[in-house]
Amino acid sequence: MRIISCAIAVAAVFAATEASAQTVNLTGMYRCVEACRAGPVGSPAFVTQNGPDMNLLNEAGQPSRAWPDSFAPATRIWADAWDVGAVYSPDGMTIQFDNGTIWRRDLGPPPPPLRIRARGQAALR
Repeated sequence: MRIISCAIAVAAVFAATEASAQTVNLTGMYRCVEACRAGPVGSPAFVTQNGPDMNLLNEAGQPSRAWPDSFAPATRIWADAWDVGAVYSPDGMTIQFDNGTIWRRDLGPPPPPLRIRARGQAALR
């Protein structure tokens, strides 16, 4: 009975570790800002994440599957086809690959400024 309890506790620890392995959603468009493989600095790159699994598309248009690195799943990913690891920032805004390539999240252009009309301006037109 005691062995079963220990086995359940160990299974719960592994399940909790796996579930909390990656807390940041990296899905989105990025821009290559350093050591880009092809194209100029600022070329787009993309990450699509589904749970712990990811699909990456670099600035050269080369795809790769990726997943949390087994040695540091909360801070690193491994890109299989490119045979390279990467560390990502806690806020998910930067991904830095071991080969020197750096991607920064592209948030798009800022929203247009709001036009605030003072009362009575509509009547003056």
